[in-house]
Amino acid sequence: MRRALANATVFLGGGRITSALLAGLHRAGRADNLIVYDRHPRKLRRLQRAFGVAVEKDLQRAVARARMLVVAVRPASVSGLLDAIEEVDHPLAAVSLAAGVTLAALRARLGSPVAWIRAMPSPACRACRGLTALAFSRGVSQKARKRVFGLFASVGTVLEIPEKQFDAFTVTYSTSHGYHALAALAAGARKLGLDRQTALTAAAHALADGILTWRESGDSLDDLMREAATPGGTAATVMAAANDAGYARIVERALRAGLARARHFASTS
Repeated sequence: MRRALANATVFLGGGRITSALLAGLHRAGRADNLIVYDRHPRKLRRLQRAFGVAVEKDLQRAVARARMLVVAVRPASVSGLLDAIEEVDHPLAAVSLAAGVTLAALRARLGSPVAWIRAMPSPACRACRGLTALAFSRGVSQKARKRVFGLFASVGTVLEIPEKQFDAFTVTYSTSHGYHALAALAAGARKLGLDRQTALTAAAHALADGILTWRESGDSLDDLMREAATPGGTAATVMAAANDAGYARIVERALRAGLARARHFASTS
C-alpha cells in the first residue's frame, strides 16, 4: 500500500525556504504532487492557502507518501526529525537543505533504502532566479539524480559541487550579501542628500544591473570594471577608498565567520 502512494515530493518543514521553493515551483507550473509536513497547523494552513499544496500533519504518513523527501528544518532539528521517522520501506531520495550537516551524518541517522543528497537553494528561487548547489551520496540512481536536478532547475540554476566545498559555497552565495550591500550603499547615498527612493534606485542599479550586465555580456569582470571606473574619475576614487578602508579584508573576515558557523553545525549534528 505504501509503495503505491510513494510518488510525491514531500517537504519536511514548512518554514521560509519551503515557502520560497513552493512559490517558485508554483510560478514555474510545477506545484503538482507536492506535500508539506509540519508540526504547526498554522504554517500548513498558510502554505495550503498560498500555493494549493497538500498538507500532512503525521510524519510517518508523510514519509510513506514520498518518492522524494526535502528536509527543510534548521540544522539543530535534523537529528531529532530523522530519529522520529520510524521506518522507510521503499527506495527514497532524501534532500537535506540543512547547512553544515554532512552526508555521513545524514546516512548515520537514516540509511538504506534512503539515498541522501545535500542541496543549498537560494531564497531567490521564489522568483525562479535561484541558485542551488547539489552534492550526491554515492549510489544515488540516475533516475533519482534527474528528479532532484529537475526540481531545483525549475526555480533557477543548478550546480553540482563536491561536498567539501559546500560550506564555502553556503557562506558565499547568499542573497543576503546583495541585500546588505544595497542597504549600506543606499544608506550612504542618503547621507549625501539623496531621498530614500532615489538612493535605492541608484544603489540597485549599481549592484543588480551591473552584475546582470556581466552575466549576460560575456565580458570579463576586469574589462567591465575598467569601463565603469575611469582612472582618476569618481568611480575609481570610490573603489580605491573602499579598498584602502579594508573592504576586501572585511568581506573575507565575514565569510570566515560564516564558515566557522557552518562547521559548528557539522560538529553538533
